[in-house]
Amino acid sequence: MGLLELFITASIPVLKVLLITALGSYLALDGVDILGEDARKHLNTVVFYVFNPALVATNLGQTITRDSMVKLWFMPINILLTFIIGSVLGWVVNLITRPPPHLKGLIVGCCAAGNLGNILLVIIPAVCKEKGGPFGAPDVCHTYGMAYVSLSMAVGAIYLWSYVYNIVRISSRRSTKESGVNDHSISKSDIGSCTEPLLSSTKHCLISEDPEVQYALPCTRSETESEVAVSDKIKQYLEKLSRKINLKTVFAPSTTGAIVGFAIGLVPVIRKSLIGESAPLRVIQDSASLLGDGAIPALTLIVGGNLLKGLKGSGLQKSIIVGIVAVRYIALPLTGIIIIKGAHQIGLVHSDPLYRFILLMQYAVPPAMNIGTITQLFGAGESECSVIMLWTYALASISLTLWSTFFMWLVA
Repeated sequence: MGLLELFITASIPVLKVLLITALGSYLALDGVDILGEDARKHLNTVVFYVFNPALVATNLGQTITRDSMVKLWFMPINILLTFIIGSVLGWVVNLITRPPPHLKGLIVGCCAAGNLGNILLVIIPAVCKEKGGPFGAPDVCHTYGMAYVSLSMAVGAIYLWSYVYNIVRISSRRSTKESGVNDHSISKSDIGSCTEPLLSSTKHCLISEDPEVQYALPCTRSETESEVAVSDKIKQYLEKLSRKINLKTVFAPSTTGAIVGFAIGLVPVIRKSLIGESAPLRVIQDSASLLGDGAIPALTLIVGGNLLKGLKGSGLQKSIIVGIVAVRYIALPLTGIIIIKGAHQIGLVHSDPLYRFILLMQYAVPPAMNIGTITQLFGAGESECSVIMLWTYALASISLTLWSTFFMWLVA
């Protein structure tokens, strides 16, 4: 295919995303109010708990086998590399722009976590449907492409909720503590000289107020009570760790759907019962596939509605937006080209052009939309996150078209 044909093939999926996103923004306007804030929350809940798990489970169950598992082992490592490199670059953006403390975690999260599921769920099927595409027959391309994207979505969700979730949480707590320290210092200056302790620091306890009969007894504590057993310390540490890493968020519904999909694909008895035209329980697979088909349009409409928040603005520094855009759309894709080309040359990545294309696209996608959900949970940087999402997704129409065109040419 020529460069112009590749550009047209790459631009059509992005245009489809833009049209549906624009429709979502229109439906979310106050004058229309079909997809208002409450409606988006309810629809997002249905997508999060029903559509996404069904989509991931059905796509993985149809295509995952023991042989394909051997070929796909590099994808989780590749996604981890996007998070590590993005975090380092996000830390550099923080050093240069010097944002407020409560935004540092948000900036690192936007640079580290890309939209590894929703955007690719729209782009890959549209690319496969284009005639004369570089990825072979449309049906085969769609089947394997959706399996690759489903695995990408599941692994990305694990990294997002176990890593970015805790970065934003720590950043928001630090800003809260700093404000608390400032309030405390102000209150101390108002109190003045009233700093005497309420209780004496003497090591003896007086048991009578009569000076003639005062008997001083030593206030000793049993050393056995103060010492904590090692097993108790380990138990306390594990409880503290489980509170910090919320397992419910790590094992999101999409991750659970991936586990179910792996079980269906890898266990022969389950696979024969659910997959195939002669499978006795194929109605379950067909029903789940029907549910999963609703994920892509619903997700795109929600993205369009959420981007309206960014139009109101929040006084965010322009340098922060420029830094995040430069990281996500320039630095990360260039780094991804070097990594994937090197991995392919030394035999770590197999020669399937669609697989390599998706690995490259994981470096070029905009920030994950779930970062906005995380900021809502902690009440830190919610309006700033809306502005970042607005600009990054507005520029994604240009960036994704250009990079996907180049990636197609690179793997073809």
